[in-house]
Amino acid sequence: MSELVPIPSPGIPLSFGERGRPLVLVLHDWYGRLPWLANYATALSRQGYRVVVPDLYNGVATVEAATAEVLMAQLDVAGALAELDDIIQVARTEGSTRVGVVGFSLGGWLALLHAQSGEADAVVAYYATLGPSQHGVIPAPVLLHLAEIDDWDEGEDPESFIDRLKDHGTPITEWTYLATVHSFANATITDRVDVNAAALAFARTSAFLEDHLLD
Repeated sequence: MSELVPIPSPGIPLSFGERGRPLVLVLHDWYGRLPWLANYATALSRQGYRVVVPDLYNGVATVEAATAEVLMAQLDVAGALAELDDIIQVARTEGSTRVGVVGFSLGGWLALLHAQSGEADAVVAYYATLGPSQHGVIPAPVLLHLAEIDDWDEGEDPESFIDRLKDHGTPITEWTYLATVHSFANATITDRVDVNAAALAFARTSAFLEDHLLD
């Protein structure tokens, strides 16, 4: 896969902000932990969070969709979920009593999947849902950021997913961003990013996390 690109601190989670503050995990999309995520995490940390960005692809990333699809297919999902648990456990020993998880695409799917464990106090998923076979009760409030133009497998469409969340009593907030496509918040993928929509989604994410994680 010649389209792979190296990233800083391969395989090691990037950390921002003070230990002991409410923890926010930021999970990359199928492209991997590209540079834009450091800026996103830095901006969150300035609002009073301990922000950790794992490298779920163990040192590689890409800007090519075809390569991203291969990397996603190779992901050890159980291992990724276990890594999130480990990060949360460490943060709790350092004083973090509340946990938020923000994920993009693949990372959003993982965030929603992981939230069924009850470890998160708030979940934000960009252009991601769970299918019927993956869906369990999510006890934390959920914020969804959706692209207007996107493709979904049968049963994974946002309307069906939101209906299941409501059936389970999960508090849900959703926003759809006009004229956007999947990955509209990924500033490294220049042919997909929508700067205005990304900024608005970040502001809404910030307000949502503040409501559920900060005193």
